[in-house]
Amino acid sequence: MVLIMANFNELINKNRLVLIDFSAAWCGPCQTLAPILKEVKDHFGEQLSVLKVDVDRNQALSKSFSIQGVPTMILYKDGAQVWRQSGLLTKTQMLAIINQHLN
Repeated sequence: MVLIMANFNELINKNRLVLIDFSAAWCGPCQTLAPILKEVKDHFGEQLSVLKVDVDRNQALSKSFSIQGVPTMILYKDGAQVWRQSGLLTKTQMLAIINQHLN
């Protein structure tokens, strides 16, 4: 699925807390991160939306966010970016970061 910037902005703005995962099918750390993100999503349920963006299929979107490496995760709260990091994180680290932005 190719995302269009307008659709992307709508997703970010309509959900209170959105985690975007910029990744690629060929990326080993991205494949390691995928089940961790599923567990994180399951933990937070409706409080968190997780959006996975394939950088190869969404090159214009990835470029507009200056994605230099994968995985890169960006957390939005009420439409504003509150956190960004490249690289692999543990489930514990992800839970802690998201918990900081829940209230």
